[in-house]
Amino acid sequence: MSEGNAKPRVFLTRAIVNTAMQALDRETRLDVWRQELPPPKAVLTEAATRSHGLLTLLTDSIDSDVLTGSDKLLVVSNMATGFDNVDVKTASQNRILVTRTPGVLTKTTADFAFALLLAAARRITEADRHVRSGRWQTWEPQGLLGRDVFGGTLGIVGLGQIGLAVAKRARGFGMRVLYYSRSRKPALEKRWRLTWVGLDELLEQADFVSLHAPLTPETQHLIGKRELDLMRPEAILINTTRGGLLDQRALYEALRDKRIAGAALDVTEVEPISGNDQLLRLENVIITPHIGSASVETRTRMALLAVDNLLTALRGYMPRQTVNPEIAQPWRKAYKARIALP
Repeated sequence: MSEGNAKPRVFLTRAIVNTAMQALDRETRLDVWRQELPPPKAVLTEAATRSHGLLTLLTDSIDSDVLTGSDKLLVVSNMATGFDNVDVKTASQNRILVTRTPGVLTKTTADFAFALLLAAARRITEADRHVRSGRWQTWEPQGLLGRDVFGGTLGIVGLGQIGLAVAKRARGFGMRVLYYSRSRKPALEKRWRLTWVGLDELLEQADFVSLHAPLTPETQHLIGKRELDLMRPEAILINTTRGGLLDQRALYEALRDKRIAGAALDVTEVEPISGNDQLLRLENVIITPHIGSASVETRTRMALLAVDNLLTALRGYMPRQTVNPEIAQPWRKAYKARIALP
């Protein structure tokens, strides 16, 4: 892995599954941040200057301050599908690979998105609170009435792997599925009976809207007051991708004023959401702590893939899940110089 006997140094920003950490420990000099909260900026910056590799989570902000001047650093292996927490442009300028872990969490996250849809439609968390608070007195013919999911219309914003997996689940419920993405996908439309529409049309027609677009400068607050006003009063919004896609203040007002029926969020604009946030005062919203991929099997697969990406790079090869493969040639030149450093 290196020209000398010394192993490359790696900084892991939080403890992950043991099998993944053991694989790292065998081949690297491993430093692990073992506290519950993410490492502070100063710790990340210092670790980047002395490490050949970083294994990061989506809660770690790997910005230009962290990356600039990291003369040994070869790879940032991000244990997430997205990589909006990493300044890829600066990484490329400094000949640092950025990798991610797509695919392995698709089905698990799609399951969770559909679970949130069902929970919001049938007001499951409200009903649970109703029972726990002692308010359940009798069977009520008009009590906690929700919405049928089967036969409804689902609008998917962003038909990537997870969006498509949600569409497949919706077909099992006999739902009509609309989708909006930057480009049409005729083969998928035909196979899964999907209908492409513009964003406004999707919002106007859907009973349920599920967000699956990546967070970019162009998609920041993709759903704001104007878009929420297009939705039907009985519609429900689900977001399991990134909190920044949604204008949270506008969502609060729409839910408060009953302009839409409900929302279910696994992500928020600021994570963790403040305990004083007004959204938490509303009954018609479900908020979970970014656990869409949180199954034992999937988090294990994510960790092992992140480790494989990192070790592949530290062996001098280009991982398949590289975000910036265009720097391959200058990176290989940098590798020869940096991997020999003590």
